[in-house]
Amino acid sequence: MKITFLGTGTSQGVPVIGCKCEVCRSLDYRDKRLRVSVLLEIEGHNLVIDTGPDFRQQMLRERISKLDAVLLTHSHKDHIAGLDDVRAFNFLQKEGMPIYGMTSTLDQVKKEFYYAFEKKKYPGTPLLQLHEIFDDKFEVKGIEIVPLPVLHLQMPVLGFRLQDFSYITDANFIPDATFKKLQGTKILVINALQKENHISHFNLREALVQAKKIGAKQTYFTHLSHKMGLHQSVSSELPESVALAYDGLSLTL
Repeated sequence: MKITFLGTGTSQGVPVIGCKCEVCRSLDYRDKRLRVSVLLEIEGHNLVIDTGPDFRQQMLRERISKLDAVLLTHSHKDHIAGLDDVRAFNFLQKEGMPIYGMTSTLDQVKKEFYYAFEKKKYPGTPLLQLHEIFDDKFEVKGIEIVPLPVLHLQMPVLGFRLQDFSYITDANFIPDATFKKLQGTKILVINALQKENHISHFNLREALVQAKKIGAKQTYFTHLSHKMGLHQSVSSELPESVALAYDGLSLTL
């Protein structure tokens, strides 16, 4: 499996245009964070987790010409706003795009992209094939996927486990049942918004606690706000088995 971080940032804590904070002024490419998303290349198939506002830019940057399915963690705008741009893959592949998510997530997709579900569709609108998922494992193109239920304050969110890779974003609580599903994970990706406390996201300290509890061979933090600080300086504070992810980072498992 090849894992590529399409984006590792968030709309939380985004500075105003013209901001002169150290992250905005940084010349380190690892500090340039698009909205959070990840591409999984597995068994000849390409899966994307979340399609935020930067989805089109991310697909073009990575030169992705084939997409087999989209997995949605939840319905917040910074995770679904770019879904319309799967229409390019509809055109290339001559078929609808399978979209997997919880009932609440798919209901919001139907509202925000209503024109894709009208009886008399305007030509060229995206072809979205919605698939409802629950807590039980499911398959996409023969690939087994295990949902990882977590909470984003009081909002249910799904992470996903594929083989020995587990991905969790937008969480500040992991239930015991989900910890059991995470056992044996070799590469863990989990959100770490900033150093200060936050009402609905793990901060850096909390993310480190979760990483230690899960015990993956390697953990990467994602969903990083500008308040986290510079990649280089924060990285120096982390244990050897933990790292900040960055846009374009590719891993092989």
